[in-house]
Amino acid sequence: QVQLVESGGGLVQAGGSLRLSCAASGRRVYAMAWFRQAPGKEREFVAAISSGGSTKNYADSVKGRFTISRSSANNTVYLQLNSLKPEDTAVYYCAADPTITQVMSVGRVDYWGQGTQVTVSS
Repeated sequence: QVQLVESGGGLVQAGGSLRLSCAASGRRVYAMAWFRQAPGKEREFVAAISSGGSTKNYADSVKGRFTISRSSANNTVYLQLNSLKPEDTAVYYCAADPTITQVMSVGRVDYWGQGTQVTVSS
């Protein structure tokens, strides 16, 4: 079992930036990902990073604007959100699984965080 705790959401104007954090409990290192869910929409993949940090994948909608990274020192994954748009407004969820392939698939995720709200005003 692993517990994931997200932080860093908030309200920002279009064009602004935020950094989300997700701290994982325990010492086991997982592949981790971020998903988001806007009201009335399905949860969608945003970005993922392998357990060692060498492989990163992004949804086309966020490429060049969002950056995923991780710290092995404190088993935390980060999502830097730049050039935010109103359509980025959603609850952002952290996810963890043994492999990056698994963690990128919303239906296969084993562990979820509670979510953090990101609101981008126009």
